[in-house]
Amino acid sequence: MELWILIGALVFLIAFGVYRFLKARKILTTLSEDEFRQGYRKAQLIDVREPKEFDGGHILGARNIPLSQMRNRLIEIRKDKPVYLYCQSGARSTRAALMLNKKGYSNLNQLQGGFKKWNGKIKTKK
Repeated sequence: MELWILIGALVFLIAFGVYRFLKARKILTTLSEDEFRQGYRKAQLIDVREPKEFDGGHILGARNIPLSQMRNRLIEIRKDKPVYLYCQSGARSTRAALMLNKKGYSNLNQLQGGFKKWNGKIKTKK
């Protein structure tokens, strides 16, 4: 009996993961660094990493709205302009995009590979 519950839970978790992955691919455009660089100046560039990570180095012109604070700071993000998201590797920016989409945002984009793959200009806090 317990084995069937365990198998059922495992099947549910896998199905949920696949659903989120497919949903993210549908609502979020993953851009190469060149594509990202071409569009981010005309968009809202948001770094969803925590403040300490942001202070250690971020893309020039980015605003820091950590994923952990995003729900309370949605008023800072306009729905009528493209949103360019990035984090360290891509996991948190995907979660941020799913949250924004649920709140009615569209035109969501993320940097492929995240900040660790960025080769452009960065700014650090002294």
